Formats: sequence, C-alpha cells, structure tokens
Amino acid sequence: MGGCVGTAREGSASSRTSSAEGSTSMRGGTSIGKNVPLRHERIRWKSDMPLTEGQVRSKRDEFWDTAPAFEGRREIWDALKAAALAIENQDYDLAQAIIDGANITLPNGALTDCYDELGTRYQLPVYCLSYPLNILQRTPDKDGENEAGASVEGEETILKVRLSTTSKDVKLAVRSTDSVATSKRKLDIQENLNGSRQRWFYGGKLLGDRLLVCECNIHPSYIVQSIITEDFMTTIDS
Repeated sequence: MGGCVGTAREGSASSRTSSAEGSTSMRGGTSIGKNVPLRHERIRWKSDMPLTEGQVRSKRDEFWDTAPAFEGRREIWDALKAAALAIENQDYDLAQAIIDGANITLPNGALTDCYDELGTRYQLPVYCLSYPLNILQRTPDKDGENEAGASVEGEETILKVRLSTTSKDVKLAVRSTDSVATSKRKLDIQENLNGSRQRWFYGGKLLGDRLLVCECNIHPSYIVQSIITEDFMTTIDS
C-alpha cells in the first residue's frame, strides 16, 4: 500500500522547465516526461484490510516520521507533506503553489510519483493523500465517555510509560477503548505535566492520537516511550 523512498536517477540535473502543462523536464539529459499540473481530484483506492480513520492517520504519521531518514532532501519531504495536507483540505491552489515553490515535477499530475530539481524521485503512498473507499466508520458514543474524554467501556489495563524528561517509568491505568489522546491526558493529570506536548512511541512507531489502546497491540511487559516537550500542547489529530 505504497511505502516510499527517494531514489536518485543517474547523472546530475541539466535543466528544468517551468511547471506549465505540457512542459518536459530533463534529468541528467534524460526526459522524465511532461510536468503536469496537480490534478484536482481525490485518489480513489481500497485497502487490502479495512482501516479506521485513526489507523490511516497513524500510518501517515509513521511515514512522515521515517521517510526523510532515507534518500531525498528534507526540505522536499517537508514541502510534500505540506502539499499533501493542502490536498486533504481540498486547497489545490495552495498545494500547487507549494509544489512550484519547491521546484517539484509531477509527470502524472499526482504526488504519488514526483521529482525534485536534482532528479531525485519521491513517491507518496496513497494513504497520505486520501482515505480508502472501504474505511471503517466509528461513531463516538458520547454517553460512553466521562468528562475527561475517557471511555467507561472496555477492559482496564496498565501501561508502562517512560517519560523522556526524567527517564522514569510510570504505570498508567487506561481502558482498552481509550484513545491515545485520552491516555495522554490521563498521563498529563497523573504526572502533572502541565499541558506539555507528548508524542508516544511503541516499538519504534509513532502512535497516532486517534488510535485506541486496543489497536496499538501493546504487550503488557513492554514500555511506551513518551517524548515530552516543554511547550504548551497543541492538539493535532493523528
């Protein structure tokens, strides 16, 4: 379902035409095809296994956290992420401006296959650009939550969380149907974190805020890493 690394084509960049429709870009003297304007349409696709919105966002978080570690330039990855967010918000003009500003070429008019001005190839997985047609819908039951946003359903479980600020391991009582965001709020209250921003990692993977604890498959004896920054928390749906 589409991972991605940037791969450099042979030779250095020799020329790049403007992003106007019908123009042709050259990389190392080799044509990579026309530079097509971004298509104003959502990519339609189905996942092999139905996913919830939270699971899709978690996959996106994982991709954006790991993709720049491979080949390619960080500033191009940042531009692609910003353009993908604009596309999700259906602001195609902003996405096109970001693409043009970063000198990114789109041979097919989509971010699933693109090149920077040095000829390095970047491929975004479709789940970074749209949700699958067979996404699982979850309707929140407000009556099933308490005033802190925690579920009163599901099994109670104890998470072992390691705080980055103190390297201290703490035990946190949550329910299997609590979201990661709710679990963070519980940790914030329990450890007096004063609203500091938290990012949770398990098994080297970032846990998106909308994932449920039961979806994270956390082994009872394993530790969740909580990376805490001292600025005020900015809530970002993941």
